[in-house]
Amino acid sequence: MLFPITDNFTSQLNHPVLPSPSLAAGVESTASRSELPAAIAAQSVLHVINGEHFSGAERVQQLLGKRLPECGFEPYFGCVKPGKFRALCGLLENKLIDAPMRGRFDFSVVRNLATYATQHSVALLHAHTPRTALVTSLVARRTGLPWIYHVHSPTARDSTRGWVNQMSSLIERFSIRSCDCLITVSESLATEMRRRCHRQRVVMVANGVPAIEPINAKERLSQATWRLGIVALMRPRKGVEVALEAMQRLKQANCPATLELIGGFETPEYERHILGMIERLQIGDCVRWTGFTQDVPTALRQLDALLLPSLFGEGMPMVVLEALAAAVPVIATRVEGTPEVVRDGVEGLLAEPRSVDSLVEKIQQLVSDRAAWAAMSSRACTRHRESFSDLRMAEGVAAVYRQVLGRHSTR
Repeated sequence: MLFPITDNFTSQLNHPVLPSPSLAAGVESTASRSELPAAIAAQSVLHVINGEHFSGAERVQQLLGKRLPECGFEPYFGCVKPGKFRALCGLLENKLIDAPMRGRFDFSVVRNLATYATQHSVALLHAHTPRTALVTSLVARRTGLPWIYHVHSPTARDSTRGWVNQMSSLIERFSIRSCDCLITVSESLATEMRRRCHRQRVVMVANGVPAIEPINAKERLSQATWRLGIVALMRPRKGVEVALEAMQRLKQANCPATLELIGGFETPEYERHILGMIERLQIGDCVRWTGFTQDVPTALRQLDALLLPSLFGEGMPMVVLEALAAAVPVIATRVEGTPEVVRDGVEGLLAEPRSVDSLVEKIQQLVSDRAAWAAMSSRACTRHRESFSDLRMAEGVAAVYRQVLGRHSTR
């Protein structure tokens, strides 16, 4: 059921909606719900998100929720497909609003979100998916508020289901005609989106992640075995099958490498397919699935290299940035925005997508030289700190907010 917008809105949700200005992002409140003020700050932003999963795009949303207050904006999140985001984002409960849609074209949520935005002085709307772009465009029409669309991946190539991609792409094309600005996470996506709308409305803001304790590569120089890992929401476009075939060949060549699959599966059917493939290829002794983890940094620090053999559809993978922050070299494919982060032979190695031969070659290159790997580790950490911090991402998004709000105020 959709939440009702009424004077006793907070009690009906059974959690507060409005935060105390004194609370810092990401810090738990000790105030009682009755002590919360009755209005959102003037420069508040309502992010309209799916909220069903918790992978790359949701990680961006989470980090913006934590860092945007440092840049002068208070972010709130309306989830139209409530799910893992609420449970895993670590944001204050009063920053999260459930507005569930009964289907892709359930537009009753528009009235609810529009009323909420008006009653609580929301200054700007921010959408993150084709579904929420459509909803947000209609909310903006009702309220007169400016809105921004954040492009995290190429919609036309987001999955292996062609009809889903086509429908999402059509919805996106229709919706963004009215948006005030598009933010893309990579230059490759910016180039693509500039073909669809006015060039001045497209701004690239690279993704970013927090600094974490990096690995000490020197301590592993004498280590003979290699731990590789795929950290992802496992789905067909991530190239897991290519990685498994590569591991079979490496096992046959007596390569001292193992592979961990770290993350959940998009569907039970795909889980059965991948686990069955591991059994069929007889690589269960060097490949194991460890499942979803909330502690990605710790999981990454256990690895010698992150493997991301994506077939297509990567904007700027957050897990690649997190690997760089941990000083873990990356073996990825030359897909979309990934080469804008990982330079072949510098912070990692780049294979050709869909090619088992290319992936095997790159893994063998990595494991043949610990000294070269250690140099990549050092450069990976430097690359993150210089170009891909979470604060830098938030500052870039805040700059777009100010530009859009400035233009809107002069109309």
